[in-house]
Amino acid sequence: MLGGLELLPHLSGALYVPAYETLIISDLHLEQGTSLARRGIHVPPFDTAVTLDVLDATLSTTHAKRLIFLGDSFHDTQGEERLDETHLSRLRIITNQYETLWIIGNHDPHPPQSLGGHGAETIALGPLTLRHEPAKKLKNEIEIAGHLHPGCGLSLRGRRVRGKCFIADQTRLIMPAFGAYTGGLSINSDAFKGLFDFEQTKIWMIGKSSLHRFSL
Repeated sequence: MLGGLELLPHLSGALYVPAYETLIISDLHLEQGTSLARRGIHVPPFDTAVTLDVLDATLSTTHAKRLIFLGDSFHDTQGEERLDETHLSRLRIITNQYETLWIIGNHDPHPPQSLGGHGAETIALGPLTLRHEPAKKLKNEIEIAGHLHPGCGLSLRGRRVRGKCFIADQTRLIMPAFGAYTGGLSINSDAFKGLFDFEQTKIWMIGKSSLHRFSL
């Protein structure tokens, strides 16, 4: 619950808000592979296809009518131009089927030009404010944000297990990155300091087949 709303974290890293039939997804970072290749870092160029496969599967398991991307949907400002026709077609099918809103991020400061949907810097969803980068200080707001790609680790039976995670207290939730090539920044890093009420903070770590909930 956040702001009186039921929120359902999904194993994919998406977040479903049943009261508004809305699926929220953060940090797709589409075309990250081709962006890295331009810088001389060559990785298999399959991230966009894999990410879209997971997106299609996630949409099929919810009753969403609206889709909100929380920014950094593309890894750089030319990412949309590098999409091949197959991926363009897949994204247009999605934006034709669902009301689609693109929040702009630091990697993609402008919304897509040819994919449909509408762009915004922030979006109000009932009592919630949705934005890409978490505000340093909230002023009478309840926030859902992305940008920081939270991740965490546990020691289980003598071995360390790490995964992406959702992290939230009573006024803020930061979502994991959805993109296939995006990892997780430790929630113990300086980037998260001062953002949460330590005593109230919960973690939902994404495992292979389930989400694991524990206190910070």
